[in-house]
Amino acid sequence: MTAAPPAAPLSDALTSSATRTRYALMNFGLVVPAQVSSFFFLYYVDHLKLDPVRFAATMSLLALYNALDNPLIGHLSDRTRSRWGRRRPYLIFATLPAMLGLALLFNAPFDGVTQEGALLAYFVLAWLLWETAGTMVGSGYLGLLPEMFRSFSERADVSVRMNAVQVVGLLVGLALPPLLAAQLGWGVMGILFSVICTLAIYSGLPALFERPLPVTPPAPLGQMLRRTFTNRSFLTVVAAQTMRFIATGTLATGMGFFVKYSLGEEGGLVTTLLLAAAFVTAGALLWPWRTWVAERFGARTTLMLAFALSGLSVLPLLFIQTVAGALATTLLFGVGLAGMILMGDVILADVIDEDELRTGERREGAYYGLSGLITTLSGAVTAAVFGWVSQRYGYDPKLAAQPETVAQGFRFFMTVPPLIGSLLALALLALYPLHGARLAEVRARLAERRAQEGEVRSAL
Repeated sequence: MTAAPPAAPLSDALTSSATRTRYALMNFGLVVPAQVSSFFFLYYVDHLKLDPVRFAATMSLLALYNALDNPLIGHLSDRTRSRWGRRRPYLIFATLPAMLGLALLFNAPFDGVTQEGALLAYFVLAWLLWETAGTMVGSGYLGLLPEMFRSFSERADVSVRMNAVQVVGLLVGLALPPLLAAQLGWGVMGILFSVICTLAIYSGLPALFERPLPVTPPAPLGQMLRRTFTNRSFLTVVAAQTMRFIATGTLATGMGFFVKYSLGEEGGLVTTLLLAAAFVTAGALLWPWRTWVAERFGARTTLMLAFALSGLSVLPLLFIQTVAGALATTLLFGVGLAGMILMGDVILADVIDEDELRTGERREGAYYGLSGLITTLSGAVTAAVFGWVSQRYGYDPKLAAQPETVAQGFRFFMTVPPLIGSLLALALLALYPLHGARLAEVRARLAERRAQEGEVRSAL
């Protein structure tokens, strides 16, 4: 587990199919915890009876912490030098603490009726362990993607594999927890997922490698922040991606409440069915999106089409009354979701390449960290809207029966935020400059520079 990293291929030589597959499979261990965390509201509010407004405020504050630690950890990984490399140490040493934190979060020893303060304090401490260590793991993993895989064809291939795994992870992490919690209990569910995700991450470590560092050393933190936050390509695409996480976060957070209070269905089976429909559909359509849309139109247009479809798909949730109607809606949402998850990492890798051409640095950790800073704010937005809806429409988990307004409140929660997010994403992507002739020029000039650097290294 602590061996030195394997040697990198020479220059930009293609990696093997086995390497791309093993890298992609590790994604399961990152995706599942992120999705299982969507059930913090259901566990702490509906199950442990914690005040929803207070919990939503706590989640919003914690999201701000998460936003700040992302770029700091990413920048630290860019500057790390060790016998295991720059990125691998974070995967090796932070995985176990992250998964311990996840298990603790679903094994709270207090309740929200008689020990509300103690329960909130426990949640905050366990969350800080889980999130901080998890950010280290994610920064190391995603930072390796544009470094290990250099060509568009490789990245598109890895993206399909990663996102096929991601869809399975979304399905497992979003659809199974209510069912497993009902059968085994929330605590056992949390431990089970923690163990599985640990094994998924460690199984792929031997396949990871890092390429020789660029000649230019990493810039100081202040200079890095200034360069990044003046990069139009980065700002537009990462802000658009934030809208994606608002859409999926709302779906995951609100589905259990929507099923219970808007559709009047008890138990976790219906919630599992509806979430599974969205993510199974997304997984099944990754290849068609890549073959018929992405290869023809590129990452930007693919994302725009996906956002438009996903935004329109949630509108029926405002009025449908049956599980069958909800199922049709989530199936359609899954079609759009496939395009969103397929191109997310590919388009950010293009931004990192453009930055290397401008600065001579490879700053994957900084860019993924700063991306995390902005996209993490989606969690704060989702939590804030949930708290507002709970208060505005009268939801109180301590009541034996909820007022009739609660049903409409959760319909609003499931439709309006994703629709607004999709419209904003379309406007932002219309401003994204790195496409068409500009993108082709960046790729050609970067390939020429790398070839020259390879010749210099060979002569030394």
